[in-house]
Amino acid sequence: MHKVTLPLGVLEDARERRGGKRFAFDPLIPQKTALLVVDMQKFFVQPGENGQPGYAQGIVPNINRLASCFRETGGTVIWISSNFGDNIQNDWSVLMKEIYSPASSRTIIDNLRTGGEGFPLWPDLDVHAEDWQIEKDRFSAFIHGASDIEERLRAAGIDTVVVTGTLTNVCCESTARDAMMRNFRTLMVTDANAAASDADHNNSLAGVARVFVDLLDTDELISRLVGSATEGA
Repeated sequence: MHKVTLPLGVLEDARERRGGKRFAFDPLIPQKTALLVVDMQKFFVQPGENGQPGYAQGIVPNINRLASCFRETGGTVIWISSNFGDNIQNDWSVLMKEIYSPASSRTIIDNLRTGGEGFPLWPDLDVHAEDWQIEKDRFSAFIHGASDIEERLRAAGIDTVVVTGTLTNVCCESTARDAMMRNFRTLMVTDANAAASDADHNNSLAGVARVFVDLLDTDELISRLVGSATEGA
């Protein structure tokens, strides 16, 4: 798991913007809150796959703990997967033809599509039948046309999302930034997101902490959700 070290100035600046409060989004109402688990697929989690050093495996226990707490307190658990078909070559040609090499593009398409070897969720994840499963075809699940997550959340009366998964600095950060800008109260869990290095992870969290999200760890989130559920009982 990553060693989380954020610059003190970032956290102080975030607190000042929140009027001296640590959290902008307080209280958390479980029934209006969803746990988003982003791209915890074999392609991203298996060490050696896509160059991953294995940090994503380390967050699996925390994601499972959070998912269990969300279900017990009345929240919603959503497993989000990347699904790229051949059409992505033209629909997202800037990434697939200009930023990525032909070999890299082919690897992504071969793995991150229905039936691809890297497409399934990591087998150690505790997925339940009542959980939602959503597919996206961009880094962010909330960018226009990438998925139907926004419509489904609004229909369910959910206004708060908690972002976990991998990679912290790519799909998780992109999803968190866009969720906030689509007017969802947004949080990220410091020890339930994973990147390719400590530096990538910490720089990403520091980048969103000031304005876009509330940051907290797994134990803090569970405590807040259980506390809210107990008060509302």
